[in-house]
Amino acid sequence: MAIDVTAQIHPSAVVEDGATIGPNVRVGPFALIGAGVVLGAGVDIRNHASVTGLTEIGEDSVVFPYACLGEIPQDLKFAGEETRLIIGKRNRIREHVTANTGTAGGGGVTRIGDDCLVMAGAHVAHDCQVGNRVVMVNNSALAGHCVIGDDVIIGGLCGVHQFVRIGRGAIIGAVTMVTSDVIPHALVQAPRGELDGLNLVGLKRKGVDRRDITALRAAFQMLKQGEGAFQDRARRLGEETVSDPVREIVDFVLAPSDRGYLTPR
Repeated sequence: MAIDVTAQIHPSAVVEDGATIGPNVRVGPFALIGAGVVLGAGVDIRNHASVTGLTEIGEDSVVFPYACLGEIPQDLKFAGEETRLIIGKRNRIREHVTANTGTAGGGGVTRIGDDCLVMAGAHVAHDCQVGNRVVMVNNSALAGHCVIGDDVIIGGLCGVHQFVRIGRGAIIGAVTMVTSDVIPHALVQAPRGELDGLNLVGLKRKGVDRRDITALRAAFQMLKQGEGAFQDRARRLGEETVSDPVREIVDFVLAPSDRGYLTPR
């Protein structure tokens, strides 16, 4: 066990031999820190939280009461292999959040980036790759192997099917089931996840240049109304565009997909 002298650990907390506790870490009452856990500087583990398995949490992250991080995957194929959960810096993991380690078949690592807000009751399943500044609202859930880009917002009570990719800057409305890949900067809503436009509010808030927003709107119309299959429209769009955000959508659509794509209504 390696516990920095500046760490503050409540007497009722359980820290197993082998854990690594960094500078200025705080571990609250009745929390559990497993033997394979590494906590970076300034991490705050609140009361009754459980962090187990081969789990790393980056500096200045906060884990709220009753969160359960690093338990084994909810996957019947899991055979006890050593896999990991890696959580980045400055994350806020709220009450009753669950995040599992990976599986050998999915690369062995579940990953959450930096500056994310994972609200109460949300779930990150095995082998998910979650980007930076992602917001998962209360009781939303990612099934295994999902890939979530930077700056994505997933609304409350949403479910995302296994192997789905959600592109950077997309927003998923509340109570939505997402079963296919979502292009970057998209707006998805309705119970069965319909591609309903662009996340214009998010683009403006991020200060995206007006010319790029105009190009994105024109690109969306071409993807919606153009001739041929969805990938064919994207390919033609890529031949014409000079906009980096549009190119991002084109590259996303032309990349391999396990689930196909949500297409404009």
